[in-house]
Amino acid sequence: MASDKNFVLGIFDDEDVLLKAVTKIRKSGVKIDEVYSPFPVHGLDEVLGYKRSKISVAAFLFGLTGFSLALLMQFYMLKFDWPMIIGGKNFASVTFVPVTFELTVLLGAFGMVGTFFVIQDLKPWGKSKSPDLRSTDDKHVMAIELSENTLSTSEIESVLKDSGASEVNLKQID
Repeated sequence: MASDKNFVLGIFDDEDVLLKAVTKIRKSGVKIDEVYSPFPVHGLDEVLGYKRSKISVAAFLFGLTGFSLALLMQFYMLKFDWPMIIGGKNFASVTFVPVTFELTVLLGAFGMVGTFFVIQDLKPWGKSKSPDLRSTDDKHVMAIELSENTLSTSEIESVLKDSGASEVNLKQID
């Protein structure tokens, strides 16, 4: 059974202050566990050191699946299931393009959404992982786990305050 973890939470009002604070705090040797934000902050993933997501690979594979299924479905329908000659054209003609495109986009989009939900562990019965509910409204929350850092709690609090945090809280999260 996992024990509770102690965090220092730095609350920020402005995203520009947050970006500068992340850079300053990482340079001081503090390991940031996560930053919670009510909206995407441009450049935050770079200053946190996150690598580019590989969800585009999943999108390509789901799109390729949709493309293949569309061609297979149309080929089977027009050649074997219900053979028709439309306008004197062959069964494998340009009429395949709209349906193929639509099925490619449909499976690519649904596949990316499903992949994102699985990767982020989002489920209807799941519990919120946000340490401070204000991060869903108007505040940016920086969570720093105490057991992963060599600095003391008071040193981390002072670094956060010096970096522009409007408030600093201690919280135990299970």
